[in-house]
Amino acid sequence: MPEENHTLVTEFILTGLTDQPTLKAALFLLFLVIYLVTMVGNLGLIVLISKDRHLHTPMYLFLSSLAFADSCTSSSVTPKMLINFLSTNHAISLIECFAQFYFMGSSATTECFLLSVMAYDRYVAICKPLLYPVLMSNRLCTQFIAVIYLLGVLHLAIHVGLLLRLTFCRSNIIQYYYCEILQLFSISCIDPSINMFVLLVFSISIQAFTFVTIIVSYVRVLFAILRKKSEKGRSKAFSTCSAHLLSVSLFYGTLFLIYVCPGSGPVGDKEKMLSLFYTVIIPLLNPFVYSLRNKEVIEFSTKLVQRNV
Repeated sequence: MPEENHTLVTEFILTGLTDQPTLKAALFLLFLVIYLVTMVGNLGLIVLISKDRHLHTPMYLFLSSLAFADSCTSSSVTPKMLINFLSTNHAISLIECFAQFYFMGSSATTECFLLSVMAYDRYVAICKPLLYPVLMSNRLCTQFIAVIYLLGVLHLAIHVGLLLRLTFCRSNIIQYYYCEILQLFSISCIDPSINMFVLLVFSISIQAFTFVTIIVSYVRVLFAILRKKSEKGRSKAFSTCSAHLLSVSLFYGTLFLIYVCPGSGPVGDKEKMLSLFYTVIIPLLNPFVYSLRNKEVIEFSTKLVQRNV
């Protein structure tokens, strides 16, 4: 083996989305606008919910937490991608790489659990309305949120801790636009089988648990809605759940397409584009999906704008 292959890597090179200089300026402007709109949408939603006391309910507590998680997901990936569009140096240090993966992964894990708890919240609200104040009190929901964020932090701490056992000497090029863990495994000069096994076990467990919880909750909600005699009651129930169902469909649908139908080649353009949708586009869409389907948020936003005009 040549001697240079034994040199341990202390920084990586992110290849990014494209290597064509003519596209980089246009992509920079596009993703800059997306990032700014994402942050304004999510942080604006958090501010709206915090300012209106009528929105200090479990559903909106979960929604503001989801908006914060989306902000973290986007901020962990997009700023570095924007810098790389304008720079010829696409290097990222080992510590920065692990930190990027940690914050992106922990916010994604948090979002999985939040979507699951939000589905349970809608189940209790529609199927057990009399017990709702007891089963979903603000105090209990705050504890739910704290535990969910703790799970996200601890989950990724395990994977980053296991990454520290690896050394990288085969290559320092990551064929991605962020530090994706499978790409790190592929350039490790230590067998990453333990890391792969732990990643597989946790990924399947978390995604299966949260997805099954969502499905069971909404199957019960569907039967409860169909039993309602009032057309107005059915319409209100569907309106309450539709935004969350759309968000869940986008989130889990993208995960399914990435891991069940991977692209061709070493990385695959399809896989990279789907991952982009998951890390950048969904955080952009979520605040608008929930806001545009929610009369209370729209009403308070209108009042706030009229008050400041």
